[in-house]
Amino acid sequence: MKQRLFVLFLTLFFLCAVSVQASDTIKIGVLAKNGPAKALKKWSATGEYLSSKLGKPVEIVPLDFDKVNPAIEADDVDFFLINSSMFVTAKVKYGASAIATMVNSRQGQALKSFGGVIFTTSYNDDINSLEDLKGKTFMAVKKSSFGGWQMAYKTLKDAGIDPNRDFAKVEFGGKHDNVVFAVQNEAVEAGTVRTDTLERMVASGAIAMEDFKVINKQSSSFPFVYSTTLYPEWPLAKTAETPDTLAREVVAALKQIKQDDAAASKAKIVGWTDPLDYSEVEALQKALGVGAYE
Repeated sequence: MKQRLFVLFLTLFFLCAVSVQASDTIKIGVLAKNGPAKALKKWSATGEYLSSKLGKPVEIVPLDFDKVNPAIEADDVDFFLINSSMFVTAKVKYGASAIATMVNSRQGQALKSFGGVIFTTSYNDDINSLEDLKGKTFMAVKKSSFGGWQMAYKTLKDAGIDPNRDFAKVEFGGKHDNVVFAVQNEAVEAGTVRTDTLERMVASGAIAMEDFKVINKQSSSFPFVYSTTLYPEWPLAKTAETPDTLAREVVAALKQIKQDDAAASKAKIVGWTDPLDYSEVEALQKALGVGAYE
């Protein structure tokens, strides 16, 4: 009898220890826009870096587009890294707050902002302006893709164009590269992707820039072609339930990341900075009736 009680005690002790250990794990949800395997490959080094700095296990949790809001609402994650528009939705609906903004690294450039590119093939003489897109077939990435749809949608709407009414068809390719290839192969007449997509595909040898024409091309010191307003890069945010003290620890650790650290090179970023102003992103949502304002 005593032996059985002892075994039961050990079992309960073990289960309690596992439970406490699990509750101590810091979970960071990451938008897995190219699938969970790529998200883990990209961000696991950041998780390992934070674990070493904080002295607590940090788990990277890949999230599909449709799993982000449920995970935040259910408090299944402590922090999350998602596109700027999805963050605004989480802020308005669930009381989330940005604690840092990612400084991206693209083709050797350090970037705190990004935009959208509206383009067609250079051989399409029928499309030279936004107005020319009326009656044409068009492809974007996803309805929830900020750089791969919503930015272009806002630019079109500001020009008095309603894609749902004025385009012959609007399709969604799921990934940025799919949109580029669809336009290249003339499966659709025009499309939109986030900035640096075309340049990245040129650098890899997948496409040639001279095969494409940028519509509504803007000019500034921004290093890549773009057609829309530029908006702040992705934020790392905390849920309403995550303690501010823990958030400050995470931010302090992230700001120590150097560009040649694995946590930066694997994620293809330069590092992290103080959270930028996302009010323009919220204004976009209000104008389009998407996200928190759908």
